[in-house]
Amino acid sequence: MPVETEIKFRVDDPAALEHQLEAAGFKLLTPRSFESNILYDTADRRLRARTEILRIRSYAGKWTLTHKRLPDAGPGEDTHKHRIETETEIADGNALADVFRSLGLAAAFRYEKWRSEWSDGEGHCVVDETPIGNYAELEGDGDWIDRVSARLGIDRSRYITLSYGRLFEQWCAEHRSDARDLTFEACGAQN
Repeated sequence: MPVETEIKFRVDDPAALEHQLEAAGFKLLTPRSFESNILYDTADRRLRARTEILRIRSYAGKWTLTHKRLPDAGPGEDTHKHRIETETEIADGNALADVFRSLGLAAAFRYEKWRSEWSDGEGHCVVDETPIGNYAELEGDGDWIDRVSARLGIDRSRYITLSYGRLFEQWCAEHRSDARDLTFEACGAQN
């Protein structure tokens, strides 16, 4: 099974980062596009308790179903985040959501962002503009992540291995917000 290895880091200026990516040989794969995600779980949050997610994503005109979980062996977190990721494109996320509901799953968490995708042919960088700030993710082999981070001037101390859900929980605590979803409307952010 494929293991996804990635890190996030905060981005002060997405346009400046995109110029750095171009200078580093990255090519734009998907221009800035709106992305909407819904995580599904049981009423007692069984998937979350097992550190798993089941997600339906709408992005750049495509629907994707994703399941992520910790690897059976090896690191779940070190300086990089590691997950077993199974992903497939689907025809209709709304129809699949109906199936999930009929199976007893419910929408447990929603999050959205504006995303652009870049690649250098070896790994990927996505630039995310979220309701709680701007982030980038580097996804690829751990050595590649470290090399690209160094080229971009990203010190390992800036690596973030938390999910957007965990970052949102921190943001809610810091801002004393009772928002339940990481959406532009719920967080009072500009879209």
